[in-house]
Amino acid sequence: EKIEEQDWVRLTQSQFEPIRISDRLWIVPSWHEPPNPQAICIELDPGLAFGTGSHPTTRLCLRWLEQNVRTGESVLDYGCGSGILAIAAAKLGAGQVLGVDIDPQAVTASRDNAERNRIEAEFYVSERAPDFMADILVANILTNPLRALRPLLAARVRCGGRIALSGILEAQAGEILEAYGADFDMRLWAAEEGWVCLEGVKRC
Repeated sequence: EKIEEQDWVRLTQSQFEPIRISDRLWIVPSWHEPPNPQAICIELDPGLAFGTGSHPTTRLCLRWLEQNVRTGESVLDYGCGSGILAIAAAKLGAGQVLGVDIDPQAVTASRDNAERNRIEAEFYVSERAPDFMADILVANILTNPLRALRPLLAARVRCGGRIALSGILEAQAGEILEAYGADFDMRLWAAEEGWVCLEGVKRC
């Protein structure tokens, strides 16, 4: 079937609209004007790395950060993908912000997105990540990697610090609550479309 020539870029862009995370937090593609100029807007285009704000797990983590980041706190985004959570944390007032990912393309995308959003953050491939104790660690990955990474992630959160975990189906929440309960006082924070976000406070 012959298809007439079209403006394919504009057609592709039309599929992506600004995403409202909350009244004060939006994800806005670069070709759109911010719907609410007074809100915190993260400029982010679809790319090679996971994390545009369209998936429930990303939205859950963004809402958790909005409600929990306090000015000057250090934040570690483990499995940073596009860098969206690290960027949000910085825009919400975090101090030192680091992102880590196993995929070098994700690290490149995160650095590009941070520069575009004019925020300060450092991004590393996991094997080159520095030792870093965070006030807040957020990890939006999947249940099996979260289970395997528990000792590493627990070691990156300071005494009394907080952790937020997503990428977890509701049916899998119990096993992650139990696994991380060895180091954290854990609870279910929120659920959306069959996915959950869990939160915990590191015991001293």
